[in-house]
Amino acid sequence: MAAPVLRWCCPARRWILANIDRGPRHGRGAPTGSRSSGKRGQSSVAQQPLVTAQKPRKGEHQWAAVVGLEIHAQISSNSKLFSGSQVHFAAPPNSLVSFFDASLPGTLPVLNRRCVEAAVMTGLALNCHINKKSLFDRKHYFYADLPAGYQITQQRLPIAVKGSLAYSICVGKKRNQVINKTVRIKQIQLEQDSGKSLHDDLRSQTLIDLNRAGVGLLEVVLEPDMSCGEEAATAVRELQLILQALGTSQANMAEGQLRVDANISVHRPGEPLGVRTEVKNLNSARFLAKAIDYEIQRQIEELENGGEILNETRSFDYKLGCTVPMRDKEGKQDYRFIPEPNLPPLLLYDSASLPAGADPQQVINIDQLREQLPELPSVTREKLVQQYGMLPEHSLTLLNEVGLLEFFQNVMKETRAEPKKVTSWVLNTFLGFLKQQNLAVSESPVTPSALAELLNLLDQKAISSAAAKKVFEELWRSGGKTPAQIVSEKRLELMQDQEALEQLCQATMEEHPQVVMDLKKGNPRAINKLIGLVRKATLNRADPTVIKEMLEKQLSS
Repeated sequence: MAAPVLRWCCPARRWILANIDRGPRHGRGAPTGSRSSGKRGQSSVAQQPLVTAQKPRKGEHQWAAVVGLEIHAQISSNSKLFSGSQVHFAAPPNSLVSFFDASLPGTLPVLNRRCVEAAVMTGLALNCHINKKSLFDRKHYFYADLPAGYQITQQRLPIAVKGSLAYSICVGKKRNQVINKTVRIKQIQLEQDSGKSLHDDLRSQTLIDLNRAGVGLLEVVLEPDMSCGEEAATAVRELQLILQALGTSQANMAEGQLRVDANISVHRPGEPLGVRTEVKNLNSARFLAKAIDYEIQRQIEELENGGEILNETRSFDYKLGCTVPMRDKEGKQDYRFIPEPNLPPLLLYDSASLPAGADPQQVINIDQLREQLPELPSVTREKLVQQYGMLPEHSLTLLNEVGLLEFFQNVMKETRAEPKKVTSWVLNTFLGFLKQQNLAVSESPVTPSALAELLNLLDQKAISSAAAKKVFEELWRSGGKTPAQIVSEKRLELMQDQEALEQLCQATMEEHPQVVMDLKKGNPRAINKLIGLVRKATLNRADPTVIKEMLEKQLSS
């Protein structure tokens, strides 16, 4: 007998969810709202991929989902958090490891000033309260890529607390409605990254690379204020843009510089929050959204079928499109947090509390860092809307696609075309070609100068819109040629001989009297057929607007 179809309502989107066989049911765990306490584990169970949703039925239950995130951003710094080892992606294994990173006896941590400044700047940009005194702690757990057996973090008193992250979601059938949302930030803390385990299945062994061990991380903990994958992915993307604008992290998810853990639960509106699960180590905004939406659906179906949700750690299998169990959650007490004995309290100052005669190299001034903050993405979007009369959703797209804003601005510098036309070509034609071939903006065969020249030809009415699209396709296929050269070679320029065009219009009407008759009887669409026939006769080298004006003039005479 088929299980009931379920519905889950998200403020940003309505999802219709269908049942999937989940296998064995799980026990009950802790409620949503507690911090993450799981660390690592191996995937052990594969589950069925997502199935097609069915139509809703009467009597379905409404469910509310709660999503919180823990985001780990690698700090942009030449050296690690507590050692002088270099930080470099894809370096040969174990080539960037100091004695401290390997936890040799007698080695002591030395705090990296750059990492502290990055944490303060990030906290300021996210509207956080910066603690002038913060503490370091040891978080104990055993894993092969953590040589010391503990991680230095900030559990009791982190560097920044109580902030907020504003983000915008495009909704509606045409994605042309913008909803502004805000998620609270619980805290930002400094901590060490672990090393990396390399599993060799052929030899049945695990190798350890400690290059990443000790790299500085910013852990940004978001309160459970979101309700679906799209909201979470959009918030992470906004944070990514902020970190990149600040220069505090490159936040490249493909290189592991931004990793996300998602805490997810469901409950019926008006009832207590449900038991949460944690999906670990998501390194793609797209996979983050898919993992959260899948997990919400899984939990709803589990509860509807009489099961219970286990407070567990899960991972996302992107090939199957589902989450799979890793391990049960350990309690927070398992980590045996203790003060870090080798690091004194971290003291920060503002201009009012700065000690007299203090050496600027020995203290960090919060007010000075606040003055150095660059323009943030939200301000850039507002400027785009004001300067170019751009729609808010268009400004969102320009910033969300890496390198697209710079491309747009370079086109604007070299073209006389209206900003609205440039925006349309960049977001529709140019971006459409990029996505079709899965290319980054930096990999585009069409340069900003080439597109600007093409738009200038169009603005001068040297070519038609249809011809401009053909020129763009040719630019994409064959690099090196200019739009003017392509127009000349393909004979795509507009007809300039007005007399010859008038004669073609007259001849076309005489050859198609029935179409003319339909037009005179009140069928306004008939003129489109006449325009198409004239354009065909001119090999699409005539402007449809000019043709229409000539036809209407001749019909009225």
